Amino acid sequence: MVDKLGAMRMFARIVESGSFSQAARDLNVSQPTASKQLAVLEARLGTQLLARNSRSLAVTPTGQDYYEATVRILQDLDSAEEKILEGQSTPSGLVRVTLPPAFGRMFVIPRLSDFRDSFPDVAIEMEVSGRHVDLIGEGIDVAVRIGRLSDSALFARRIGDMQMITMASASYLAQHGTPQTLDELRNHQRISYIYQGDVTGWDFHLDGRQVTIDGAGAFRTNDAEHVRGAVLAGLGIAHHASWLFTDVLASGEVKRILNQHAPPSFPINAVTAAGRRIPSRVRHFIHFLAAICAEVPELRTGVS
Repeated sequence: MVDKLGAMRMFARIVESGSFSQAARDLNVSQPTASKQLAVLEARLGTQLLARNSRSLAVTPTGQDYYEATVRILQDLDSAEEKILEGQSTPSGLVRVTLPPAFGRMFVIPRLSDFRDSFPDVAIEMEVSGRHVDLIGEGIDVAVRIGRLSDSALFARRIGDMQMITMASASYLAQHGTPQTLDELRNHQRISYIYQGDVTGWDFHLDGRQVTIDGAGAFRTNDAEHVRGAVLAGLGIAHHASWLFTDVLASGEVKRILNQHAPPSFPINAVTAAGRRIPSRVRHFIHFLAAICAEVPELRTGVS
């Protein structure tokens, strides 16, 4: 008789890896065993979870629903086990985290001593990068990602929100004027943000629909703090995270514009590889990240 929980773990791992053989290796069983576990699972459920042939493997709509439910069950079970084990030992070891550079410097590093005071046996290693790294392939425990998630092989906890705003320095607006419409914005110098090699578009709301303006401008950078520096230098108008400009917006050095067309906020997620046990040291670090966002008004969920 095939173990039900083991079959659920195997199914989740097949979905995440896209491969029977890789899932079997990850869970230390033979490929025939992996195939048998899935076959028994499908037979018991009376439905096909994976559509497969010699060349491809795809999750059926029913399989996707079952995968999402399976991940929640496995996460809850692992969390319960971790809590019991945690009572028997102090969290220790290394947490490898990847996060955007500005987010790490402005919010995480200044508070990291608080985490270390609570968990002195836990070491933190940060991969500071704007790219989306392969968590499993690169051995990352948790990643901070901003924006909508499309990767079903990830388990996400929403820890905060990010509001995109349009702004320029008071000196730039005094010299070049303040655009009142999106059409007028197109005639201004724009400070561009490059993400994974591409200039990001600027999303706005106009008459109940989303409008995207080409973000390409005379100055382009892949670093958020360079966007801030360019705004302060009066190089043009930017469309970026509000939290990067909190102090200079308060002082009046930078002005927010086109508020009537501001897009909805983006989620800030702490993500881990789905279907895998989350060690207590990683869970505590995720709680720490969530607490940071809860303390900062510009990052707090539901605040725009």
